[in-house]
Formats: sequence, C-alpha cells, structure tokens
Amino acid sequence: MTGEYQHSLDNKGRIFIPAKLRDELGDVFFVTLSMDRCLCAYSGESWKAFSDKVSAMPYVKQRRMRPLFAHAAKCELDGQGRALIPQNLRDYAGLVKNVTVVGCNNHAELWDSEAWSRIYEAETTPENIAAVMEELDF
Repeated sequence: MTGEYQHSLDNKGRIFIPAKLRDELGDVFFVTLSMDRCLCAYSGESWKAFSDKVSAMPYVKQRRMRPLFAHAAKCELDGQGRALIPQNLRDYAGLVKNVTVVGCNNHAELWDSEAWSRIYEAETTPENIAAVMEELDF
C-alpha cells in the first residue's frame, strides 16, 4: 500500500478510507496497535498471514503478541467507504479529529495528523532516504 491521505474522524469515530486503499484493504479489514503510537490496518489476507506467522511461533513468543490480538478490531466499510475505529484504539493512537492515513507496504497506518507531521519531518531527510536506499542495496 502506498500514499498519504488526510481525513477527519466524524463524531461517531468513523474514518473515510481512500478508494485506493479500500481496493487493497477490502471491505473487511483488521486494525490493531503499532509500536509507533499509530494504528495498523491489514487486509484480511495480510492479517491471516500475520496470524499464521504468530501461530508458528513457540508459545512463549506468541504470548508477547497478546496486545496485538487483544486490541485488534475487525472493521467493515459502510456504504460511504467509512470504517468505525473503536474508542480504545482511537485513544491509544491519540486519534481525535485529523487523521493521516499512510500506505506502508503490506498495511496502512492511521496517525494523528500532528504526530504524523513530526514523524514525516524526522524521517523525510536526504540522509534518512539515503540510509534506507543503502539498506535496500540501491
């Protein structure tokens, strides 16, 4: 998934999912916590691959994944392309009004727009881009 999209939560906690990402996420997708204080949204297929990978881990390592599953929500798009993000997930990521949706390879991230702005500024530097390209052997 790629792209950056600016949207707002409505007063019911729903967010509009951009058409390009709806095509990739599908009508039903999963949202869970991220280590970056944002939320990650996975298509059903990506969520199954993630779940299968966790299932293959030894039980002790699987236990570390509990928060990701305990707080995961199965989200469904309504007829207007919106999905309800549960309150506990909105609270975790600090999503109140302005949300930036960012495509991030096999998932999308939902960020408070001010928090995303700080991350964007820190990560979008020539030095960081060069380091990323070097990591990819480009």
